[in-house]
Amino acid sequence: MKPRTTAGNLKQAEKRQLDREFSLERYKYILQQIHTVNENVYKFLAIYQTLASSLVAAGLALFIGYRTWGITPVVTRSGIVGLMLLVTVIGSFTALLIVIGVFTWLDYRKEECELTDRIVYAGFRKPPKVGNFIRWYETYIILFIIGSIAFMWGYALTVILPQIR
Repeated sequence: MKPRTTAGNLKQAEKRQLDREFSLERYKYILQQIHTVNENVYKFLAIYQTLASSLVAAGLALFIGYRTWGITPVVTRSGIVGLMLLVTVIGSFTALLIVIGVFTWLDYRKEECELTDRIVYAGFRKPPKVGNFIRWYETYIILFIIGSIAFMWGYALTVILPQIR
């Protein structure tokens, strides 16, 4: 004997189908956002590299040409320190954007895991572990930014600024 189809069963089936369709669209959106967050890191790095290179080049040009241009040593030192401060601010802001991107990525991954637990089966996708940060490329990009700023400051303070007289 076949179970009878009632309006309640039909509505329940429609509801499940609608839930599946909505969940699939939400899953696609989450994956798209994760992809966008990953791409943004490289865009931020490119912006930092471009601006830092330009500002350091301006500082080196100032160091090399300050005598020819008739600029006093005090103004030259102030200009180089100002450019270095600007590089530091840009690097700090870039690192901040990357850290915010990591938190955003973690949120989307958590939502992805919750969605797949509900729709597919529990444990389908394992949530990310913050302890795995050593394997994240964002970690090394931030270390690169910090290291490059530290190197620029060290070089400016020990080599460039003492030679401006």
